[in-house]
Amino acid sequence: MLKVGLTGGIGAGKSEVSRLLAGYGAIVVDADRIAREVVEPGTPGLAAVVAAFGESVLTAEGTLDRPKLGSIVFADPAKLRTLNSIVHPLVGARSAELEAAAGADAIVVHDVPLLTENGLAPLYDLVVVVDATPGTQLSRLTALRGMAEEEARARMATQATREQRLAVATLVIDNDGPLEALEPQVRKVWDELTARAAGGASGGASGGAA
Repeated sequence: MLKVGLTGGIGAGKSEVSRLLAGYGAIVVDADRIAREVVEPGTPGLAAVVAAFGESVLTAEGTLDRPKLGSIVFADPAKLRTLNSIVHPLVGARSAELEAAAGADAIVVHDVPLLTENGLAPLYDLVVVVDATPGTQLSRLTALRGMAEEEARARMATQATREQRLAVATLVIDNDGPLEALEPQVRKVWDELTARAAGGASGGASGGAA
């Protein structure tokens, strides 16, 4: 099994890279999706979040009001740490279960937005970073996701810097350009991953997808 950490700043295009890798045959363990699952109604995770932040973070239907919770934690680093202390262990445990269920020959890609921030790089055989300039990230968040610029900047400020992410990268995918320039790079990374999984990778490939 080859364990790959995939990360990138918000708006960098990591989700599209993850989708492409899944299409090539990777087993993708999506930390964001799992983070939603572990706070679904009736879970211990949601109970812990409500205990920490109050009933106001629930919708009328009893589900987690993500925009409301986001407005609270992204404005207060201490509250963000509290939320992370609840959610991250649950995500880690579920991710380990999914990895264990993959075949011995699988290429398991852990899609982890906060890989750099939480010092998780040593958990993987290699780390793939989807890179974009902060200006491109901001443009995508405001134009494509409809975020207000202030909110987008606040979200970006809670994450690692571009330089910090690149410092832990084994392979870099440059997604600062148009979508059509992305797929050939991801295909090249997939070829590298399959070569490494087969034991035939060379050390000179580091950063070669940039």
